[in-house]
Amino acid sequence: MGPVGVWDEHGHQETLVTLQLETGLGTDPSGGIIFGGLGRLQPQFGRTTDLALLVRSATHGYVNGDWGLALDLGAYHRLTEREIGPTGSLVLGAPWGITLSATGGLEADRGFFASATLGLDFARLTVYRTTGYSWWRNTFPAYRPEED
Repeated sequence: MGPVGVWDEHGHQETLVTLQLETGLGTDPSGGIIFGGLGRLQPQFGRTTDLALLVRSATHGYVNGDWGLALDLGAYHRLTEREIGPTGSLVLGAPWGITLSATGGLEADRGFFASATLGLDFARLTVYRTTGYSWWRNTFPAYRPEED
C-alpha cells in the first residue's frame, strides 16, 4: 500500500493514496541546524494536486544521512480548487535516506488534510550520506567532517 492521506470536509472523512515529490536548497551541511527552501508536488490520486513552497529547518544528522529531524512550514496551492493555505511537515530521517513524513494543512473554511509518507531521499542516500561506510563507501560526499 502506498502513502495514505486523509481529507476531512465538515466531518466527512475520505482516505486517499498520495505521493510526495520534493526538491530544495539549503545552507552549508556542516552546521548544527541547517536552513533551506523546499518545493513540493503532492498529488492526492482521485482528488487533486498540491504545490507547496516551504522553509525547512533540519538537524545536522538529518541533512547528512543519519538519524535526525526536519520541520517544514509554508503554504500550498491546490490546483483544482485554486485554493491557498498553510501547510507543514515533521520529518524523521533515518540512515540510508529513509524518511517518515507527517504532513498536514488547513483548507479554507472546509477542514483539514493530513498524510503520512514513508519515503527514500536520494540526496541523503548518496551525496549527503555519512553513515554506512563499512558497507558502501561514499567516494564524493558533499560534507566531509575531517575537513572541519
